[in-house]
Amino acid sequence: MSQQLINHSADLQKLLDHGLVMDIRNNFLFIHRVPYLTSSKKIKYGTLVSRLQLAGLRTQPHPEHTAYFAGDTPCKLNGQPLNIINNTNKQVIADGFQVNIYFSSKPKPNGYTDYYHKMMTYINMLSAPAKAIDDKVTERGKKMDLTNEDSVFNYADTNSNKPELIELTKKFHGQKIGIIGVGGTGSYILDLVTKTPVAEIHLFDGDWYYNNNAFRSPGAASMDDLMIPEKKVVYFQSIYSRMHKNIITHGDYLTETELDKLQQLTFVFINIDKGEIKKKIVKFLQSQKIPFVDSGIGVEIKNGALTGLIRNTTSSDAKSDHLWDSRYISYTENPDNEYDKNIQIAELNLLNAGFAVMKWKKLLGFYHDLTDEHNMFYRINANRILNDETRT
Repeated sequence: MSQQLINHSADLQKLLDHGLVMDIRNNFLFIHRVPYLTSSKKIKYGTLVSRLQLAGLRTQPHPEHTAYFAGDTPCKLNGQPLNIINNTNKQVIADGFQVNIYFSSKPKPNGYTDYYHKMMTYINMLSAPAKAIDDKVTERGKKMDLTNEDSVFNYADTNSNKPELIELTKKFHGQKIGIIGVGGTGSYILDLVTKTPVAEIHLFDGDWYYNNNAFRSPGAASMDDLMIPEKKVVYFQSIYSRMHKNIITHGDYLTETELDKLQQLTFVFINIDKGEIKKKIVKFLQSQKIPFVDSGIGVEIKNGALTGLIRNTTSSDAKSDHLWDSRYISYTENPDNEYDKNIQIAELNLLNAGFAVMKWKKLLGFYHDLTDEHNMFYRINANRILNDETRT
């Protein structure tokens, strides 16, 4: 990823050609061994860091004007700190790398043109006092290997590369997620989970993608997509693999003899109505201590309008004794449920998926969880959320 980014970005290539000791990690640009002067007029070397703002495999022009630094306080020849220092708060970025100085310097009138302009400007400001004392001082050095960065994404995730988010994002690393049923709610869950750096996403569904699916899933299928039907898992894999590398399809309905396919997973989203196989899936996940969320939607026509509820029932290491309460997960099919008649209510699928994914993220510690509910209902007509089955 790093080498591709440099190959497509003229400003980064110019920095490399200048002979800088560069590194790119977690979408941060590192310039190592930048010379500077301490308050005692000692020459030292530090690391200059900038968050990268990208458009695909290219850097965006006019990058933000701030930067980070790891080292002692850089000073002028008179021993006073450089005026570009905004604060000296310690922060951890990019796999545990700690910076302790935050710079803010914006050229007038339009800021920096690109990353070459930005980084060289900062390097010159930092190194000028050191070079004034010793003209042999240089920021050039041995090049670093930029080819080893590994990512589950096909392009850089610059949405999560702010320093305060790095540790939170790590919570997704190594996660292997299963989505059983990628119809309405399941397809929106896929849309949300794809945007996280989980290790793998497994899709389980034996159904085909037809017109009715197009009206209850994210995006907009074309007529060409629908003319030659594909399995749902194949259709969604073809779309979301543009972003995430590790989307794995299982194009048959799960049966009791195939439940061991779930054993490798760290979390499962269940979005199916078939009661008998759902019962077996729940029992298996419970026996394997694999946490999951089971999602359901119940809709009926009342006085000429739709009403009903959406539900998310959670099983975790802390609590799973409510899974067989018929008020929550139903293991029988309801012939009166209007949802099962392909009524188009994509916003309920979207909302239910959002609640399910948020609960997963709460269990990971990504979000705060004050109620720790293991079952929630959202009632449409009352616009009300009901939480129960809290951990005891």
